[in-house]
Amino acid sequence: MRTSDGQQMSEEEILEGCKANREECQKLLFEKYSRLMTGVCMRYADRYEEAQDIVQDGFIKVFKKIETFTGKGSLEGWIRRIMVNTALDHLRRTKAERFNVSVDDVEFKLKDKQEIIASMQADDLLKIIRTLPVGYRTVFNMYAIEGYTHKEIAKELDISENTSKSQYSRARALLQKKLEEVNIKR
Repeated sequence: MRTSDGQQMSEEEILEGCKANREECQKLLFEKYSRLMTGVCMRYADRYEEAQDIVQDGFIKVFKKIETFTGKGSLEGWIRRIMVNTALDHLRRTKAERFNVSVDDVEFKLKDKQEIIASMQADDLLKIIRTLPVGYRTVFNMYAIEGYTHKEIAKELDISENTSKSQYSRARALLQKKLEEVNIKR
């Protein structure tokens, strides 16, 4: 990564500059990871602009907490965790009423069509995931994409473990229905 005067900086140097509150280093870190983190946040947001707001809030937290990064694990993973938590905080603040969807609003059926998901382009699948109700989408993202357990999801979202499992199952069923609607078959 290059500074405004053309000097090459390593990630370690940028990290140290961020810890020293150097704006130029903060800008370089933001430029390096903002696009990737926007993709992470898009899985939780309804609109691109909302995802950008989450990314901005997340990077504010990154810069405030940068001293706590110990170097154990990747910087990208540490930033990603902050972004996911920021997205969850955003959902709690702005969309709490949308987490519960009536069972009557969703046709519930379970079929095993893992091959469908595996064969799709990631962008296409993300577009379909974004159409899920926010509660389903959040649990699906946390479990299937981020790798949280149902116990961790329950704690993060302040719901029961069974609610997490139920929302995940319903999200899968609704995704399968949506995939069938766009003629994606085994």
